[in-house]
Amino acid sequence: MFTKKELPECPVATTVGLIGNKWKLLIMRDLLKGTQRFGELRKSIPEISQKVLTENLRSMEGDGIVIRTVYAEVPPRVEYSLSDLGNTLRPIISVMETWGMDYKKLNEDTSTDTDV
Repeated sequence: MFTKKELPECPVATTVGLIGNKWKLLIMRDLLKGTQRFGELRKSIPEISQKVLTENLRSMEGDGIVIRTVYAEVPPRVEYSLSDLGNTLRPIISVMETWGMDYKKLNEDTSTDTDV
């Protein structure tokens, strides 16, 4: 989380600071599909620990990217969704997905070439 005084001058650095770790990107990938409960996020990102998931969700909530909704039920139910601001990141994640697929395809094509 950045305070207004801590925001970098460079807008790319600002974006990287807000979403530039693999966990936040994977959380956003899942939340772009719709509202998720904590356990659903944890299952969809098996490599992440509970502590790291919690820290990243809190950070994203503090930055206004994620909305945390708590339902007064027994047991308590907590759901996470992207805020309107978070949804503005949809085209960025989409472009990253397309680039990643293209890169993987390029590597598949070059790995089948044989040196003669």
